[in-house]
Amino acid sequence: MYTASETRYEEMRYNRCGNSGLLLPAVSLGLWHNFGTNGNFDTMQAMCHTAFDNGITHFDLANNYGPVPGAAEENFGRILVKGLGAYRDELVISTKAGYDMWPGPYGNWGSKKYLVASLDQSLKRMGLDYVDIYYHHRPDPDTPLEETARALDGIVRSGKALYVGISNYNKEQTIAIAELFKEMGTPFIINQRKYSMLVRDIEKDGLKDYAAAHGVGIITFCPLAQGLLTDRYLHGIPEDSRIRTDGRFLKENAVCEDTISKVRRLGELAAERGQTLAQMALAWILRDGDITSVLIGASRPSQILDNIGMVQNTSFSEEERKKIDDILA
Repeated sequence: MYTASETRYEEMRYNRCGNSGLLLPAVSLGLWHNFGTNGNFDTMQAMCHTAFDNGITHFDLANNYGPVPGAAEENFGRILVKGLGAYRDELVISTKAGYDMWPGPYGNWGSKKYLVASLDQSLKRMGLDYVDIYYHHRPDPDTPLEETARALDGIVRSGKALYVGISNYNKEQTIAIAELFKEMGTPFIINQRKYSMLVRDIEKDGLKDYAAAHGVGIITFCPLAQGLLTDRYLHGIPEDSRIRTDGRFLKENAVCEDTISKVRRLGELAAERGQTLAQMALAWILRDGDITSVLIGASRPSQILDNIGMVQNTSFSEEERKKIDDILA
């Protein structure tokens, strides 16, 4: 039986999620990759235990995480049964719905039919009575926004989720659904968006500033740009890399000389700060307090430990900020 470390909260930092009472760890563990049918269960379990033992209380899933869709939730459910579930009240578990999950017209997008049915399936796969945060995974251009918002509100009122979130919504879309949630009194607390040194869309579309000013949390995914912001690709593309073994999300043409040159210079600055490049890239996201949590992915426990080390230094001098902006320009 798994027994959690008694010192697990000592080194982690926790940030308030928007205007809510919920605190999220500065680093959260995402189960997007490496928790499906193509992963090793013992490694999955070791990663979750390592994360929790070091203060990562938030585990982020979605109905379609795999492969195959649903597999990550099933494997996480097994991990809960095998010991981690004894600490359910110390965990924040989130899942999402919005992408294609089952055949026919009701297994995709943002209808009430889909969102309610999908959550029921997710809870069954994980063996849970409720999730802490339930996200709409992407905007639906065809379903009325009010239907999606009311479905999420009703799910909270049913007790199957404590809070609601959205994912991949831009600033304008966030404002629109936030107004609906405010009218209904829905505990809407967070938006999940891609953000890294190499992908800064939430700055460009104004979401980052809007969320900070209006009490909406932001949790970021792909903070290491699928491994580009590490030393993984500095000397070519390894045969065991995600590009070679998967290729769905990081393409070979992303590893170009211009990008690698920037990554090398960032690595030199990270070394001056006493951090790995990955640690500095994660710390940079949290540099001004506008981001609630950084979602990391991992393929082994040691990566989680390395990433958590960034919590020790998330401040940047004006000179360092300028150097980074100059490198990325």
